[in-house]
Amino acid sequence: MGSITDDEVIRKRLLIDGDGAGDDRRINLLLKSFIKWCHSNVTPEEGFTQYQRMFGTLAQCEFSMGKTLLVYDMNLKEMENYEKIYTDIEHSISSAHEKIAECKKEILRAKRIRKNRQEYDALAKVIQQHPDRHETMKQLDALDKELQQLSHIKENVEDKLELRKKQFHVLLSTIQELQQTLENDEKMESDEASQESPVENGD
Repeated sequence: MGSITDDEVIRKRLLIDGDGAGDDRRINLLLKSFIKWCHSNVTPEEGFTQYQRMFGTLAQCEFSMGKTLLVYDMNLKEMENYEKIYTDIEHSISSAHEKIAECKKEILRAKRIRKNRQEYDALAKVIQQHPDRHETMKQLDALDKELQQLSHIKENVEDKLELRKKQFHVLLSTIQELQQTLENDEKMESDEASQESPVENGD
């Protein structure tokens, strides 16, 4: 069996405790007892005992009502929490899209720089044919350093893009898990409601 969520525990406790229909029966019994107590000819001691019993039943009804209100307030807070989580996830997804778009732009810039570097290499080969070899070698050294820098930039951009892809995948997985949880909760509520209806008709 899978783990039971807090909502499932609360729903089962509500059904077991008899909230709703159980309270109605308890109140009806209390009214009947009160009417019977008003029209009965009993000793003061017996009347006081019945009064204490009715008072205890009334206290149970008040306690049950208070518990139901607490559960209701808790459910409202949970709904607000889910809405906040959903908003945070949407914001994270939007931010991830923006970062991915920026990484793509960086890749395009790196490709353009690499193309320029290739053109520089071709130009360097032409320069090597000229008599001034010392100046040509200096230019080649400069181009080699620039190539290393561009390669480093390219590696950084690729690493950033890979990281953003992983982050985006985690975000999508989180959304799917949240949607599945919400769908399971709704299905369980629907199943419990359909199981509860025959019991109420039987009463």
